[in-house]
Amino acid sequence: MHKYRTNTCGEINESFIGKKVKLSGWINSKRDHGGLVFVDLRDHYGLTQCVIDMEHPDFPKLEHLRIESVITVVGEIIARSPDTVNENIPSGKVELKVEELNVISSADVLPVLVNGDEQFPEDLRLKYRYIDLRRQKLQETISLRSRIIKTMRDYMWDKNFNELQTPILTASSPEGARDFLVPSRVHEGKFYALPQAPQQFKQLAMVAGFDKYFQVAPCFRDEDTRADRVLEFYQLDFEMSFATQEDVFEIAKGVVDYTFSKFANGRKLYSWVTIPYKEAMEKYGSDKPDLRNPLIIEDVTEAFRGSSFTIFASNIEKGAVVKAIRAPKTASKPRSWFDGLNDWARDNKAKGLGYIVFDENGEEKGPIAKNLSADRIEMIKQICKIENGDSVFFVCEKLAPAQKFAGLTRTKIGNDLSLIEQNVFRFAFIVDFPFYELDDATGKIDFGHNPFSMPQGGLEALKSDDLLSVKAHQFDIVCNGYEMGSGAVRNYDIETMVKAFENVGYTRDTVAKRFSGLMTAFKYGVPPHAGMGIGIDRIVMLLANEPNLREVILFPINGKGEDLMMGAPSVVDEKQLKELHIKLDLSPKNKN
Repeated sequence: MHKYRTNTCGEINESFIGKKVKLSGWINSKRDHGGLVFVDLRDHYGLTQCVIDMEHPDFPKLEHLRIESVITVVGEIIARSPDTVNENIPSGKVELKVEELNVISSADVLPVLVNGDEQFPEDLRLKYRYIDLRRQKLQETISLRSRIIKTMRDYMWDKNFNELQTPILTASSPEGARDFLVPSRVHEGKFYALPQAPQQFKQLAMVAGFDKYFQVAPCFRDEDTRADRVLEFYQLDFEMSFATQEDVFEIAKGVVDYTFSKFANGRKLYSWVTIPYKEAMEKYGSDKPDLRNPLIIEDVTEAFRGSSFTIFASNIEKGAVVKAIRAPKTASKPRSWFDGLNDWARDNKAKGLGYIVFDENGEEKGPIAKNLSADRIEMIKQICKIENGDSVFFVCEKLAPAQKFAGLTRTKIGNDLSLIEQNVFRFAFIVDFPFYELDDATGKIDFGHNPFSMPQGGLEALKSDDLLSVKAHQFDIVCNGYEMGSGAVRNYDIETMVKAFENVGYTRDTVAKRFSGLMTAFKYGVPPHAGMGIGIDRIVMLLANEPNLREVILFPINGKGEDLMMGAPSVVDEKQLKELHIKLDLSPKNKN
């Protein structure tokens, strides 16, 4: 017989009755039933109930063991009495009658409980993540993640992609976020960077003649963490030579549909739609719209231009626009609901939300309505498709902040009114992103997205007097309000790449130096190529129906970027700093 087990706890069922087995696992719970003690033994695969007589010679070993201690038991599988049957687990009709018991590892008092519904603070759970992970839900989620990755890998292999591995230590590159830098001990004063994405290396793989590449790639971005963003994440990264945007779409749709159809668990998958970036911002106020929400943002600027509602009219003269969001069947809501939305708006640093209420007779109410003529109100009703009993909310701001806050308002109203369609996945490609954008801090032109994407119109487009009108062959995948992937047709022409960077202030020499790998390689024959990265963590998050990325990652850091379990980031000793030629210049608050 095996030293630790003949079977797992999850496979024991009625077919084992009369058989002698050996099981190993954690004590999930203990129950004293007067003369008999029942132990639920748990391993990764499930639970098996074990029963031991208090007169058994091995009982003293068990008596003082705490839950989560690890034991091995040997015994015969017998049928449970009818009143103790548990139909919810495979082993629910049987139990193991303990003949031998061996204590492998005794557990101390637990800082967090595994068995039960008690909630613990996230930081405490992350500090003791190895205990937290024993919970059934997390075991299932992390196992789901493993199966999802295998499924995606299988699809890419079936499509004749080569799985290649790109370096982790590389050069710093402007990908849109801060790099994590790694100081070199050998090369004084120089740094490696952890890759934000395998961008340049996968392009070089195409130059090298590998027609189709993919990998499950770790990516690192030194940016603020939040529920749907972490510092280290994984993506299904792929690239193809002699490929168009449509070729990338075909693979992306294929692998996503194949994966989601396997793990949707009855949830509906809608057909894909393609939405230009400008339309997404106008209709949804976001470049990652949640299409489950039926509400559409409308522009009603002309209804207020020159009107007697002077707050909006004067702002329009200064360049503001007015965005409207219909709230269906809300006219009967109490005043407190409307006041609550105004409070929410102010909490989100807005001035408030103006609104008009249309009662069941179609009569309009509210301060705004009193200051608008009948024809202007009718214009709003027509544009927003207002019905009797509806309300409509207004955002008046400059275009970009108006779109953004109207998008937040659309989401808020959709959630408040339970309008979000449930148990579905709605996918979209967002296309035609601006190649450049204005940096809010400096007022200068900067890349709007991936600097290595091909501008629509090529080199000639980059000579335009209106660079903000240039669009990129750049696209995102979005699902249910989350960005799930990003890709592009790559810029493989040296002169176009130089001009793209010159427009944001780089010189030709700087471009040649910063991107010497690509620039040199492109001199020796480069195929047109395109590809994307699809976020694995986001896919698992969606399929596991988890709102927080940290719930689908084996050992995540917390919201402050700290690994509480391993104590990272940590202080290093002076000897290590000296070897790396580093001298710290700490802010006063961190010197002690």
